[in-house]
Amino acid sequence: MFTGLIETTGTLLTVTPTAGATRITIAAPSPLLSRLNTGDSISVSGVCLTALNIEPNAFPPRFSADLAAETIARTTLSRLHPESVVNLELPTPAGSPLGGHVVQGHVDGTGTFLALEPITPESPTSTDWHLRLAIPDALTRYVVEKGSITIEGISLTVASIFGNEVTIAIIPHTYATTSLHTLSSGTPINIEVDVLSKYAERQNTSASAEFILTEQYLIANGY
Repeated sequence: MFTGLIETTGTLLTVTPTAGATRITIAAPSPLLSRLNTGDSISVSGVCLTALNIEPNAFPPRFSADLAAETIARTTLSRLHPESVVNLELPTPAGSPLGGHVVQGHVDGTGTFLALEPITPESPTSTDWHLRLAIPDALTRYVVEKGSITIEGISLTVASIFGNEVTIAIIPHTYATTSLHTLSSGTPINIEVDVLSKYAERQNTSASAEFILTEQYLIANGY
């Protein structure tokens, strides 16, 4: 499980299609790679992947991961190009503070980056920003004002939603330390809606009521 609090960014080095899975290789800071073991999970721009070929002493330090067909179909990762910036987060250990919200790294679909607009243009280093994006119509029922949403692996709070256009307030720290400032209008982005909203929908629409979302269930499953 992740929380959507990005630890650092990395840079895509290569995307290598094979007869099976597509392999990506990402340059990442050595301090993060030193905490990573082969087979561990890592969130790459919101996608939970399995770390392979970890090389903290290479130049640049790097790791690889394989993209299954489902990952390619559901996410933006195979569409990235060398030098693309990606957001990186390691899983949250049990018992650690949950600083963002529950993020699984299971992307629900891709949306479109529309704009990132400064609130105070004359103060570019200290202003906050309005992020505008379009999300698939099928996901709008899971998005509510002041609710949580994960964009490119970042835990964010919805400021407003009109139709399928979502606006989110971005603080200067998030702007500076994630990939958001590298994106341009029309760029596809990974979206994960709040998993609790999907459980709530399942509860409300299940005729057999086999699944009931209770406080005991949430505690038992780490929420």
